[in-house]
Amino acid sequence: MFHVFTSTYLQPADVVDQTRPAHLEWVTAEVEAGRIILAGRVESGQGAVLIASDMTVEEADALIATDPYIPAGAARYDRVSFNGAFRAPGL
Repeated sequence: MFHVFTSTYLQPADVVDQTRPAHLEWVTAEVEAGRIILAGRVESGQGAVLIASDMTVEEADALIATDPYIPAGAARYDRVSFNGAFRAPGL
């Protein structure tokens, strides 16, 4: 199961920006570990999209709970999961 997480910022930009360095370190580490395969801010700048690799729903929810934005109350995530039946080579 693959997972698409969309985040919505819950705080003003200056508050989000205080937690952003820790969030970016977290994203970098998770991409390097292969748990997140694609991530970036949405065009509006009001949130982001993260695509998690093939894992269970429980693993995906546990992963996203470790994002520093969550305990800081800076963002919330919504998850859409899909089976990923058609994949590019290597995924």
